[in-house]
Amino acid sequence: MNDITFYQRFEADILAGRKTITIRDKSESHFKPGDILRVGRFEDDQYFCTIEVLSVSPITLDELTEQHAKQENMGLEELKEVIRSIYLSEDKFVLINFRLKN
Repeated sequence: MNDITFYQRFEADILAGRKTITIRDKSESHFKPGDILRVGRFEDDQYFCTIEVLSVSPITLDELTEQHAKQENMGLEELKEVIRSIYLSEDKFVLINFRLKN
């Protein structure tokens, strides 16, 4: 059983260390620094890596910056569009900073 899932399109970026944050809704705000999480693909729940949570902090869509977009390995407008497409009516999120565990 996996602790957190990502869309398959993000798998390569996570494994390469290009994606180091994830922005989630309040249902995933229970994670805390130091947590070691098994990561699976959203589409089939197939395990593909383990990550360590470095920090968890609240954030709104308007507070996202180019630095956040870089940590997601995309542009700022693309990041906002992706978040809006996943969380249609949400405005408050949690920013989870993580690193790949070997």
